[in-house]
Amino acid sequence: MTLYSKIHPETPQRRLIHQAVEVFRSGGVVVYPTDTTYAIGCHIGDKAASDRIRRIRNKDAKHNFALICRDLSDSSTYAKYSTPVYRLLKAHTPGPYTFLLPATREVPRRLQHPKKKTIGLRVPDYEILRLILSDLGEPLLTSSLRMPGEDLPLNHFREIRDRLDGKVDLVIDAGPCGLDPTTLIRFEEDLPQVVRVGKGDPQAFE
Repeated sequence: MTLYSKIHPETPQRRLIHQAVEVFRSGGVVVYPTDTTYAIGCHIGDKAASDRIRRIRNKDAKHNFALICRDLSDSSTYAKYSTPVYRLLKAHTPGPYTFLLPATREVPRRLQHPKKKTIGLRVPDYEILRLILSDLGEPLLTSSLRMPGEDLPLNHFREIRDRLDGKVDLVIDAGPCGLDPTTLIRFEEDLPQVVRVGKGDPQAFE
């Protein structure tokens, strides 16, 4: 059975934040809003939950997830970067960017890029997620809520309910999000390269 929770995006109800955290901790798959699009995620260490997300999105084992973090203090546990790269990350987080970085040994191999051994890292500027991540005390595994064969992510509560009822454990409804994904940045020898242009300003990395 899927739970539905309507949370105010600016002043989230604490009891609903706690409810979401408990669903994540119990191995649940959750649909939630971000500062870009709706996303689908689970606890970083739960293989069964991540496999469910792959099935929902029709993705194979090579699909790259990202880690969504409260702030950069969490990030060094899971990604390796130099001081110059850290300064760039700090200047653009929180915000609508995903950074591809070398993964540390703390990241399960099944979540890394199979050849490059990288992981996506994201620090959103969104109060609901800030509170969830603060209560949870660790990052979440995340993927955009774009269904197989579709160009745009699901964005409205009724649409999400119609498509995913019974397939996920919780849907957090905070009203419509945007349709643009994060801007994706990869680092090659500490130099940023824009891989995908989304909501974030790509010129900030030129």
